[in-house]
Amino acid sequence: MPRILIADKLHSAFREKAEKLGYDVDDCPAYTRAETLAAIKDYEGLAIRTKFNIDRELMEAGTRLKFIARAGAGMDNIDEKFAEERGIICINAPEGNRDAVGEHAVGMLLSLMNNLRKADNEVRHEIWDREGNRGYELKNRTVGIIGYGHMGQSFARKLRGFDVNIIAYDKYKTAFGDEYVKEVSMEEIVKESDVLSLHIPLTRETRQMVDDEYFFHFRKPVFFLNTARGEIVNTSSVLRAINSGKVLGAGLDVLESEKFPALAEQPWFEELIANGKIILSPHVAGWTFESYRKISEVLGEKLASISL
Repeated sequence: MPRILIADKLHSAFREKAEKLGYDVDDCPAYTRAETLAAIKDYEGLAIRTKFNIDRELMEAGTRLKFIARAGAGMDNIDEKFAEERGIICINAPEGNRDAVGEHAVGMLLSLMNNLRKADNEVRHEIWDREGNRGYELKNRTVGIIGYGHMGQSFARKLRGFDVNIIAYDKYKTAFGDEYVKEVSMEEIVKESDVLSLHIPLTRETRQMVDDEYFFHFRKPVFFLNTARGEIVNTSSVLRAINSGKVLGAGLDVLESEKFPALAEQPWFEELIANGKIILSPHVAGWTFESYRKISEVLGEKLASISL
């Protein structure tokens, strides 16, 4: 009977599906990297979220390893190239949290455009400033989406009822225009966008992609959203773009450095948290009570397509 090691906290739906498929499952969510490294030689499958990287060392130790199941969307914590070299199948579950990401991005955008965080804080401190908290309407604005995979598509669908013009650019896809979005060039994105939202994976090509030069090309001031990966964006560049008026406000669910104390040690951290035009959340756009279950359900269904 093939064995799977769950070395992270996954919803029980994945284990239940795997057992129905005939797998012997060891559910060990508290396992450290060292414990996983010591045990992986006995398993055909490994299920993980983001606790640690699945690199060459770990895969070489997994002499029986046939697949890695990533409970989430991004695969940047897995060395996919080395996995392919070893014939290890990698599966993930972007379908499971796409609705969560789409809704979170819409929430951040509406909060930014209507000054909700600032207004709430002021009222709590006995400041009643209607004019200083006058907002913008979404209707008739142009929303530019970079990356039209599961997350970009979800964001577009959630926005459709706001009567906005939605355009999207995806370097690796063509002919994807649909009832929700118009496929455009990057030149059109920078020319037309009032809102810019990132929905792309972290790769060598996209790392630090959004920098000073990137913002320079935009013709109009934009509201900027990043619910993808923090390392795609240079945080100092976002701050400079806000100070120069190129960015009207930013919603950042992800950052170049995440978790404390490392985050507080970044040279831009104090300026970031002091900026009233930025909304922050701790990498939770895709992490809802519903997505926790759906991710494991999707991963379990994909497990059925793997033949050992």
